Amino acid sequence: MPAEEHTGSYYAATRTDRTAYPPLDGEEETEVCIVGGGFTGVACALTLIERGHRVTLLEQHRISWGASGRNGGQLIHGLGGTKQLGRFLSEDKIRALHYRGNDIIKGRIEKYQIQCDLKAGYIEVAFKQSQMDGLVEDYEEHREWNLDEHLRLVDRDELKSLLGTDVYIGGMINDLDGHLHPLNLCAGEARAAAGLGASIHEQTEVIDIVHGDKVRVVTRQGAVIADKVLLAGNAYQHLELKKLSGLVFPAGSFIIATEPLPDDVTDRINPTDLAVCDLNNVLDYYRLSADKRLLFGGRCNYSGKVPTSIEDSMVPRMLKVYPELEGKRIDYAWGGNIGIVVNRVPCMGRVTDNIFYSMGYSGHGVAPTHIAAEIVADAMDGATDVLQAYENISHFRIPFGQWFGNQIVALGMLYYRLLDEL
Repeated sequence: MPAEEHTGSYYAATRTDRTAYPPLDGEEETEVCIVGGGFTGVACALTLIERGHRVTLLEQHRISWGASGRNGGQLIHGLGGTKQLGRFLSEDKIRALHYRGNDIIKGRIEKYQIQCDLKAGYIEVAFKQSQMDGLVEDYEEHREWNLDEHLRLVDRDELKSLLGTDVYIGGMINDLDGHLHPLNLCAGEARAAAGLGASIHEQTEVIDIVHGDKVRVVTRQGAVIADKVLLAGNAYQHLELKKLSGLVFPAGSFIIATEPLPDDVTDRINPTDLAVCDLNNVLDYYRLSADKRLLFGGRCNYSGKVPTSIEDSMVPRMLKVYPELEGKRIDYAWGGNIGIVVNRVPCMGRVTDNIFYSMGYSGHGVAPTHIAAEIVADAMDGATDVLQAYENISHFRIPFGQWFGNQIVALGMLYYRLLDEL
């Protein structure tokens, strides 16, 4: 597969760091080789280089080329699987994971002065009472953690004043979460890692992994010899298929960006500049960009096919929430693959003692990738308890190959869409 530049997204058009890292040419020796230049790989590289390790990162295309640079930009706490970890880890250890990703990201933005439009404020919105009941449970859990001061439940009337729509019955605001420009964040972290000595190579496809006490990571132009390796390709992972095939499958997600909206419109539809995500299984998410565009995303498809027109597919969904945006120009429309796991728990673990992997964030990856990256870095440094706990969680492997497996899961998603309608 030839190397590609960034997709034609709003993020690519407004990225502030256009650094290009050279392809690998020849052989390079390092302590840790990371395959994949998205959030997981870049965040882990920065963690390891901060700890004094020698790191080489290989990216087939450009830093943040995949989902890390195309997503909704919503900074949402949590990491899938924490409810299953109770058999393996203490409650305090599990609780510490929930907001760890947010803390890492906010700390790095401040430390490295990364300009990525970080804004506090996130709201989950409910269409029906069962979803609202779930938000109440989440609020009570935060009360037990002494974090309830950061959350607020809102009813239909207040929600209409917050979002300018009456399609929801209620919601919950969380000011510990928020939104940002994901491509600028990932590029800023990569620049920070490179500044501390990490060796980064773009347009460098890895074609083979040769096991051994020293792992040989083979590319089309050369090879990296490393003590340890992290595979961080997420939906684009194609290595170590005997161990990893069928655990994560790619699903399309799509976003449109309107023209910049006038103040009277933004003051009506989102006056406090919240990131928004509904609670349907097949969900929509949206927010305002720094230049006041509405970025509206959703509609996963599991066929692997891009809609004939992303704009035609997404605009009707946007207009269901905001009919007053009828006729507003759509300046950008893009999509990409997210890595889906059937049980929505990220796949983290080891292929061998010195080859690690982390992937499958099921569309909620900005903060969770940073938690996972730290978990892997800790394991490489000898603290394997959390990684081992994730290795103990069972995963369903999609049978009969990628194509047929996608059709099975598509049937499952049809079931969940029907549940959304009930």
